[in-house]
Amino acid sequence: MSDRDPEIIPSPGQTPVSRTLDWHEGDMPYSREFGDHFYCRTDGRLECGHTFLAGNGLPDRWTRPASPAGDFRIGELGFGTGLNFCETWRQWKLSRTTGAGLHFMSFELYPMKRTEIDRALSRWPEIDAERKALVAAWPDEPAGRVELRMDARTRLTVACGPALESVMAAEPGFDAWFLDGFAPSRNPDMWSPELMQALYEKTAPGGTFGTYAAAGFVRRNLTAAGFAVERRVGFAGKREMLCGMKPDQKSG
Repeated sequence: MSDRDPEIIPSPGQTPVSRTLDWHEGDMPYSREFGDHFYCRTDGRLECGHTFLAGNGLPDRWTRPASPAGDFRIGELGFGTGLNFCETWRQWKLSRTTGAGLHFMSFELYPMKRTEIDRALSRWPEIDAERKALVAAWPDEPAGRVELRMDARTRLTVACGPALESVMAAEPGFDAWFLDGFAPSRNPDMWSPELMQALYEKTAPGGTFGTYAAAGFVRRNLTAAGFAVERRVGFAGKREMLCGMKPDQKSG
């Protein structure tokens, strides 16, 4: 199998496929299931940089010597169009240290089709190379767990199915989380106490998260799970976002 060939690991049952995708303002996807856009209408790529990368202390954390533990692992709730992955991969290639690897794992209930991903990401020339590589590697019918080797030092895994059971089945040791499900008011299951607890248990000590969400129940669920949570200024005039860390138990 070549580096560009996807490995699809089946899971029981059939992964739901969204058939109610609308397009607003030309190439902006909108989910009728959840009544929400897939990313910030101001600029989703810049939102990724502010909320998910900077919210997790990236790319600064990548400029340090590579950890002997292995890849830097990012978990994401909601793969959507793949925008966060493409922008993260672009930044990673600019900042990674010698010998470092990246494993980006996303959890997605309704995986998009290749043509939909291509259309949604075509508005950003900055990630043109990453978009083309993702579209070329993406399977015709994504289901189960999709494993892609994007380059010699970058892996992408997309677990297709309900987030809670997929996160619980994942190996522990995530260094950072991008919490990017649809709005909490429209998709509360993606922000439930059970899922936040599962995220905490799968996070390495000192691991972090960033999210555009600032709803009170989201903050309470993250805090109850064990994260140290802080509010920061949100993107594009949004008053607040949340970020936080799993305490490093070794340091007390």
